[in-house]
Amino acid sequence: MKRIRKAVLPVAGLGTRFLPATKAVPKEMLTVVDRPVVQHVVDEAKAAGIEHFVFVTGRNKGAIEDHFDIAYELEATLEARGKKPALQGLKADLPKAGATSFTRQQAPLGLGHAVWCAREIVGDEPFAVILPDMLSKGCMTQMLEAYERHGGNIIASEEVPMEETSKYGILSVAEDHGRTFRISGMVEKPKVEEAPSNLMISGRYILQPEIFDVLERQEPGAGGEIQLTDAMKTLMGTQDFHGMRYEGTTHDTGSKIGFLVANLAYGLEDPELGPALRREIARLTG
Repeated sequence: MKRIRKAVLPVAGLGTRFLPATKAVPKEMLTVVDRPVVQHVVDEAKAAGIEHFVFVTGRNKGAIEDHFDIAYELEATLEARGKKPALQGLKADLPKAGATSFTRQQAPLGLGHAVWCAREIVGDEPFAVILPDMLSKGCMTQMLEAYERHGGNIIASEEVPMEETSKYGILSVAEDHGRTFRISGMVEKPKVEEAPSNLMISGRYILQPEIFDVLERQEPGAGGEIQLTDAMKTLMGTQDFHGMRYEGTTHDTGSKIGFLVANLAYGLEDPELGPALRREIARLTG
């Protein structure tokens, strides 16, 4: 069983739900506390052992590439002013040389198309897909543990209230192993009364390279886009898919309320900011 070394991060979206903030700033560069959203997910993947990050970008996304590069003028200024902790923090966040790749998705043709755009960089090996809108601390570590157990393809899932199942991709459960389960099907945004479970697809995948051949032939689905869910359903005909129940809370920073809650949750967990933030929340809500 091949080790998971690479992760694909689709970051070409326009971020229209956050206009005008995202008119000139990529939505992935909006900050949760003091770190861009995309840095949080890279941190998560690095902690799990991912070695190479493939960013599928679009026009006006150069700030993401700059963020993961050396900033000579800034580092020189910090050095001259003796701001060693800040300088050390910048250097610690830098990926190793050659550990990032950037490729363009020239047209907004869907998540499946974005993943397909990474095919030449990923090559013939299994890989992770991480949706940078979704912050899930420790999720990739749990995903790789599930992969070691089952191999094949792994999808992270999280329970949601049944009345909210129409908002998400939902998984069907075959054999249930507790923490993991074999997937018998998946459906995108089903009617509540037709949802096969309350287990949503939560934005983390481990996929075998055969998915690229499926995506190349995949017909457009919902919204006229190449849907990753449709390609995974096709691949299920020849390969096993297992779900992993994520032990944690996913914050969807692609929505305004999810973004605000993520800032509160991460701020409250910060040992320096947490106490003061609690006092401010109490003052505002008292």
